[in-house]
Amino acid sequence: MKPLFRYLSAGCSLLLCAQLSFAQGVKMPAPSPGQTIHQDFALSFVEVNYSRPAAKGRTIMGDLVPYDKVWRTGANGATVITFGEDINFGGTAVKAGKYGLLTIPGKSEWTVILTKSLDVTSPAAYKPENDVVRVKVKPVALPFSIENFMIGFDDVKPSSANLMLMWEKTMIPVKLTAEVDDKIMAQLETAMKGDKKPYFQAATYYYETNRDLKQALTWVDAAIQENASAFWIVTLKARIQAKSGDKKGAKATAEKAIELAKTAKNDDYVVINQKIIASL
Repeated sequence: MKPLFRYLSAGCSLLLCAQLSFAQGVKMPAPSPGQTIHQDFALSFVEVNYSRPAAKGRTIMGDLVPYDKVWRTGANGATVITFGEDINFGGTAVKAGKYGLLTIPGKSEWTVILTKSLDVTSPAAYKPENDVVRVKVKPVALPFSIENFMIGFDDVKPSSANLMLMWEKTMIPVKLTAEVDDKIMAQLETAMKGDKKPYFQAATYYYETNRDLKQALTWVDAAIQENASAFWIVTLKARIQAKSGDKKGAKATAEKAIELAKTAKNDDYVVINQKIIASL
């Protein structure tokens, strides 16, 4: 009987351990799931790590999220924002790096805070002396309701974007800007002294930033010489000619780009060049 008892005891122990292990390993959906938003911006990026609580029929602003108190701007852990380069945050210069993103909601005005503290999850943990930036923002009323708290980016341009905090029917926009022009011009100046000259990139930047269009045309012609079948480069030339007021030249160039695009079976560029011709 003793050996049998030992085997039964051992078996029960293994079963108990297995049950405990299974119970401890149960994975459940997070009530406020985490999200990482990575937005390419200017010459680097902006990244936000935060959690997304749900409304679940509750009143959010002024209730679940109290007015006039520091809010972690999410749920669970602290909300953290990272800038890949020096930027301007709501009108204030901020160095590249990682910051805590906090807010003080208000009925008619919010305060958006960047702090050196990366672990603020409650008003008691907030230390004003660690503030890097405090920005006053007027809330925007949304015509629809957001169920889960959301952070996103909109109106993303080469040197500006809007950071948006949204929940329920409230949106808090913060303008981000970055100085990229001097950096790009310096890069182009250096690259043009090298063996492999970025003619297409240089012509594109001059066209997009309304610089010397004669220089842009010289560069785009050099790019076409290097790759005569590149319909996208020929399209850029048509755009430069159109912006310069050379309608006849722009039409002829766009027609050439259409031929090249058809040969490459790229319908998108056929349409693009048809629109260029129609706009002349």
